Amino acid sequence: MKLLLLPPYFTPESQSSSLLDHHRYEAFANANIEMILYTPTPTRGVTEDVRNEYKSRKRESMYDQKMSVVRYSLMHEGKNPICRALRYFLGFVKQYYYGRSQKHIDCIFLVSTPPIQGLLGGFLKNKHNVPFVYNVQDIFPDSLVGTGFAKKGGILWKIGSVISNYAYRKADRIIVISQDFKKNLIAKGVPEGKIEVVYNWVDENAVVPVAKEDNPLFEEFGISRDKFHVVYAGNLGNAQNIDVIIDAADVLKDEKNVEFLIFGTGGLKDQYVEKVKDLQLDNVKFFPLQPMERVSQVYGLGDVCVVSCKPGLGGAAMPSKMLSIMSAGRAVVASFDKGELTYILENHKCGMFAPAGDATAFAELIKHLSQNVDECKMMGENARKLILQKFTKAYGTARYVEIIKSVVNNK
Repeated sequence: MKLLLLPPYFTPESQSSSLLDHHRYEAFANANIEMILYTPTPTRGVTEDVRNEYKSRKRESMYDQKMSVVRYSLMHEGKNPICRALRYFLGFVKQYYYGRSQKHIDCIFLVSTPPIQGLLGGFLKNKHNVPFVYNVQDIFPDSLVGTGFAKKGGILWKIGSVISNYAYRKADRIIVISQDFKKNLIAKGVPEGKIEVVYNWVDENAVVPVAKEDNPLFEEFGISRDKFHVVYAGNLGNAQNIDVIIDAADVLKDEKNVEFLIFGTGGLKDQYVEKVKDLQLDNVKFFPLQPMERVSQVYGLGDVCVVSCKPGLGGAAMPSKMLSIMSAGRAVVASFDKGELTYILENHKCGMFAPAGDATAFAELIKHLSQNVDECKMMGENARKLILQKFTKAYGTARYVEIIKSVVNNK
């Protein structure tokens, strides 16, 4: 069995889903599924030296020679949205060319970022007459509405809807990451029989609980073990609504025992740092985003750890960040829209939530937990147990293998 993969980003590039991608590819290889992958020369999160090094690589073999990687030249990504859109379009053209020319494939597997990947999958399915499996990690154009880039009913929303509906129609199987995603697609007219729910997962052996007394980051970053710590780690962008964390810190500035630790990078970091200075907050500290191998220690700094979003953006989402927090045995504090994430927190007693954007309510729940540390510990223990029951790497990757094989065998 041979799988065609066309990711717009690939190792050594940094992206939020890269570890999940690696786990999937590893599972495919272990299941004796061959893979041919076409991808651009790396640009995101790499130096010019690294980019130049990969330009000279024509074909690589990975995953015990089960994957062949072919890289092609493409312009730098950049930050200008028009240039980025142009890059996506040119990438689409090249990926269609390479995907069309590939012979002897049994299945096309694509992830929904950027959303034109669904269009690509449909076109290549028509060409090769093989199954197309579409992994929907983000529902488009709904996500554009949530972030304010488009208005429902506007021209961009209509174009996005046409692209997405085409992809859903052409896909033989659609893998979504939550029950709420499934409900959303069914409401859009996608047949329920096409949809499989496979939650994103965490490597429960890589992200583990670390006791405060055993965590070297306290000394490394000059953090006191005696305070109640609220940790956020990840992208500092628009969708994550870091403002609600800073505003909650402002509400709690007289609670001298509570300290906020923010690890991250992103387009709005300077703005957030400046806001903390303007508010004269001494209970918020910023640190660089740490490498993946330190995730356990980063979340281990916290008595509670944060998942946040802008209002209207998170109802159907299940961020992988939350699973990492839970795997690290820490209570989740969420500023989030009501939905699947908040259902898990409530019903499994592994955290608490306030409505997205409500800094006062968010501050109140943090204050409550700071005065009830034993409750935090109990929630963290519940979180770790739930990960081991439902969100392991082995279970999640096995489901992907099962779905791919089923689609191909039942063609």
